[in-house]
Amino acid sequence: MIKKEPKTPLIFKSDKTDTLLPRAWKSGSLKYDELKLLSEGGTAKLYTTLDLNLVREVAYKTLHEDLRDSEIESKRFLREARVTANIQHPGTVPLHELGRDRDGQLFFTMKKVDGRDLREILLDLRHEVPDVVEKFPLPRLLDILIQVCQTIAFAHELGVIHRDLKPANIIVGRFGEVYVLDWGLAKVLGNTTLSAQDSILPQEKSDTTMTPVGQHYGTPMYMAPEIAKGEADLDGRTDVFALGIILFEMITLQFLFKGEDPYEIKKKILNQPLPLPREVAPNRFIPRDLEALCMKALKRNKYDRYASVADLLKDLQHFRHDEEVSVYWYSGWEKLTRWRSRHAYLVLVLISAGIGAGLHALFNQ
Repeated sequence: MIKKEPKTPLIFKSDKTDTLLPRAWKSGSLKYDELKLLSEGGTAKLYTTLDLNLVREVAYKTLHEDLRDSEIESKRFLREARVTANIQHPGTVPLHELGRDRDGQLFFTMKKVDGRDLREILLDLRHEVPDVVEKFPLPRLLDILIQVCQTIAFAHELGVIHRDLKPANIIVGRFGEVYVLDWGLAKVLGNTTLSAQDSILPQEKSDTTMTPVGQHYGTPMYMAPEIAKGEADLDGRTDVFALGIILFEMITLQFLFKGEDPYEIKKKILNQPLPLPREVAPNRFIPRDLEALCMKALKRNKYDRYASVADLLKDLQHFRHDEEVSVYWYSGWEKLTRWRSRHAYLVLVLISAGIGAGLHALFNQ
């Protein structure tokens, strides 16, 4: 009797010390072709590469070499991958694979998005680059923000707060699609419904090493006051504040908070009187109701802000459809102007009918 060789398992149990990713594909990253650097941030590098099995180009992300032995950064990297994979929404980039490469280092692959980040777009608008000015007028920018709000509102329903919203983490694709990236600093609330275990990362519910109380995380220029203070009790209104800063930049093409270093910026976030957008950009036309909407999102006391991103989204949609927003008192003339804008065709018909009736009366005297 011929003894059969045991089949090599496609999945193998990693080293017993690998508590972060106990199961990984044995092939690791061998199915990916040469890595070409696309961009790099403070903790990770993003490459483009070819998936040799599916013959398609993908984005490949991995930690910086000097951070690969950091347990905290590895956990955050895993959280970004798992959060992104579980928030299945048109506004998040589909994630293909999470594993370890041939050297045992964590990586994940995702859809390669062709487009530009919002930071680059706003920079070109500040420099008045003609084709960008033509392609991204204020209504288009507001539509981008509405799509971002839809993605974040969906994430909040699942119990996930982004905590690092900024123009650099928003990608606008070639066909108008809008993606929210970089969920590595996301806060996963305890009552999330993202997986069968009712949590993306069960071990993180009581793990304060990920985001120790009193430490600051995120980008200082887009940081909510409660993060700048090091508060632990965060909720969706933290993302509302960041979205308010992004809206401020869209309507003024200026930064709200600037400073020589993170400490100076945080000091301004906590103490500097917030200017009105019209004061910062007096030469730009900024509707007063849109300004009121922006300032509502930027209230320092989170209890004075929009209660949720969904509420902010509703007012943004009302503004785009020439409807009244909830945070602005309209005069009679402003109400009439908005009504005429919404019913322009009807106004034209009524004017034409009036002119026609007048001419008819004139020629039949």
